[in-house]
Amino acid sequence: MADNVLSPAPVARWGGLSSAEFALAVGGFGIGTGEFAIMGLLPQVAEDMAVSVPYAGHVISAYAIGVVVGAPLLAVLAAKSSRHNVLLMLMSLFAIGNLASAVASSFGLLVAARFLAGLPHGAFFGVAALVAAGMAAPHQKARAIGRVMMGLTVATLLGTPLAAWFGQALGWRAAFGIVGAISVLTVVLTWFYVPRDRANPTASPLTELGALGKAQVWLTLGICAIGCGGMFAVFSYITPALTDVAGVSLGTVPIMLSVFGAGMILGNIVGSRLADWSLMSAIGIALVFNLVAYVLFYFTMHTPWMAVVNVLLIGGGFAVVPGVQMRLINVSGEAQTLAAALSHSAFNLANALGAWLGGLSIAAGYGWTSTGLVGAMMAVAGIGIFLSSVFLDRSRAARAA
Repeated sequence: MADNVLSPAPVARWGGLSSAEFALAVGGFGIGTGEFAIMGLLPQVAEDMAVSVPYAGHVISAYAIGVVVGAPLLAVLAAKSSRHNVLLMLMSLFAIGNLASAVASSFGLLVAARFLAGLPHGAFFGVAALVAAGMAAPHQKARAIGRVMMGLTVATLLGTPLAAWFGQALGWRAAFGIVGAISVLTVVLTWFYVPRDRANPTASPLTELGALGKAQVWLTLGICAIGCGGMFAVFSYITPALTDVAGVSLGTVPIMLSVFGAGMILGNIVGSRLADWSLMSAIGIALVFNLVAYVLFYFTMHTPWMAVVNVLLIGGGFAVVPGVQMRLINVSGEAQTLAAALSHSAFNLANALGAWLGGLSIAAGYGWTSTGLVGAMMAVAGIGIFLSSVFLDRSRAARAA
């Protein structure tokens, strides 16, 4: 990107981030807050819209479908635009979706608004990662991506609880209004601080679709979709595991969720630094770490103090994400935008797949901690895909030699 910059943005430091990284991290904070805050407000939505709580859960599904559909679609459609303009468009669309959610007059309109808000999610993080990596020194690209992703991880620690609190105090519509305001702020910050760049004259939708013909792109997406699924298999059912198995009081659960957020922040920091040291080693280490964390969860989730350790470690599994994002950029050739955006489709697929498999285990009567074994099996599968990717790299290198 540096070669295509038309006008440099003002460079300032915001707590260790450049001004551009800060602008993008604020966007990530807004997206993370908007995605997760609704989970704590479903009963209010159900009551206000006169539907059951399970039926109200369709608003979560609509957002997730929007992410999966929007990431590749918008990445391909925006192929011939500058990344600066694409970021402005994506965050404006996210703002519209959340503000529409805040004023939706019926449940059907709310579902439609949540789908609209989900569309720019993956594409924004993908393009933001490309912009951050493009501005960074060669051996600091993963850390730059990690600093942008910090907005998402901080949202799990602070943004989501605060939005849920405002939503409970002022009504669920207020939570979406706050996220909409954060989105508008991101548009302003992006306009002033993210460098303006030229559109790539050789880029096209067909070029972006070329990513789908690369085996390493699919293998890396598989690492994310399968290898990260264990986090959601465990976290989706963490509340009953804490209260019924570890003996944690219900009032303490929000604190434990904050511990999970702290684990994500630590994982993001450590994972991005490891990825700058050795990209493939970082991904492999993170996958093995996840395997150990899930097994530990299954065997030791019986006391409150071990519950704290386990929740922190499960959150730390986010360490695989910066490396996967950097790997996709490296293996996608000229189709970087689509490949980078698809990582977040894969992450949402991991969410759906992990929650589904964990639910099957619980429904079969294996207990709340059985989700740890489900996560461990998904981690093993992710390691298998990772080893296939390494083997393919080495085979190609040997043929080239």
